Amino acid sequence: MARITIEDCLKKIPNRFLLVNVVAKRVRQIREGSEYLVSSPKNEDIVVSLRECAAGKIVIKENQKEEE
Repeated sequence: MARITIEDCLKKIPNRFLLVNVVAKRVRQIREGSEYLVSSPKNEDIVVSLRECAAGKIVIKENQKEEE
């Protein structure tokens, strides 16, 4: 059984604080009914979201504020 580590996720999202926020948001999306982006049977939502992050399936979109 392959284990997911934080170091695997940090290769895709280099900031630990941003990683926590992204994974937490993805867990909320999964619990609200969103489909898994990777095949991961019998795992908790947090593990699935970490696997998605390590696989590069999660893309971060930064909010751009328009200047008035």
